Amino acid sequence: MIQNIADLLNISPMLAENLLYTAAALLVSFLLKELTCRIVNRNVEDDKRRYHARKTITYIYVGILIVAIGGIWFQGMHSLGTFLGLASAGLAVALHDTIANMAGFFFIEARKPFRVGDRVEINGVQGDVIDIRLFQFSIVEVGNWVDADQSTGRIIHIPNSLTLKMPLSNSHIGFEYIWNEIPVLVTFESDWKKAKQLLAGIGKENAEHLSSRMQDQIRRAARKYLIVAGKLTPTVYTTVKDSGVMLTIRYLVDPRQRRGTEQKMWEDILEAFATEPNIDLAYNTTRFYSLGEQQKSSEKENHE
Repeated sequence: MIQNIADLLNISPMLAENLLYTAAALLVSFLLKELTCRIVNRNVEDDKRRYHARKTITYIYVGILIVAIGGIWFQGMHSLGTFLGLASAGLAVALHDTIANMAGFFFIEARKPFRVGDRVEINGVQGDVIDIRLFQFSIVEVGNWVDADQSTGRIIHIPNSLTLKMPLSNSHIGFEYIWNEIPVLVTFESDWKKAKQLLAGIGKENAEHLSSRMQDQIRRAARKYLIVAGKLTPTVYTTVKDSGVMLTIRYLVDPRQRRGTEQKMWEDILEAFATEPNIDLAYNTTRFYSLGEQQKSSEKENHE
């Protein structure tokens, strides 16, 4: 059979034998991996555990396959080392990006800057990680043209090498909450003190219940990172703008719940202000006056 393959492909019998054994190793490895993955799918109900189990199985079989093919094509460690020594210089130049992506993968697996399910931002792209592979990781994009960090529905594949070169932010490692602010502008004529009191109550009602949970997280994170926690309860800051008094509610929220909590708080704000006749929301206005009419009015008053 080997001789027939060699004659058909016009190659040496040794090369034909290596090709036959390589094809057999690929086929057996693929079938065993698929069988193992089906067993995992049938017995593991949790989606996250099933995903990680399938990834681990894939890595194991790929490693076994590499060893098997290496044993087929290289007779002894001496020839393997010689081949790798000759090929390494060329591969380092020709496959620079590929090697960098592989290094990024090992960095991700070793240092765990993020995991599947985390919300990350890198190179101006933000999203939830859904897959990590040898050369790239994939995220479901959030933000962009969609407000309040909600999903756009697009899947973006990012090279692993960017984790070694670009700043990476993770909203779920160490401290799982982010600060969000809701600016509310009221007119100068409004009772801004009463408005500030109402906003403080709305902030506490919607976000203060997270404070105890955040304190526990900060204590755990402080064991690894130098995190100094300030005031974690919702607060309202006051400043003056061109069109009125700006009252800003600042509170902590889960990144995935930012839009929902902001909507609930705005509805409470509108309902609260609707019952207060001395509080009005402000908007940009422009006032005009005629210099000629003002002079005529002054002359008339002087004449009288």
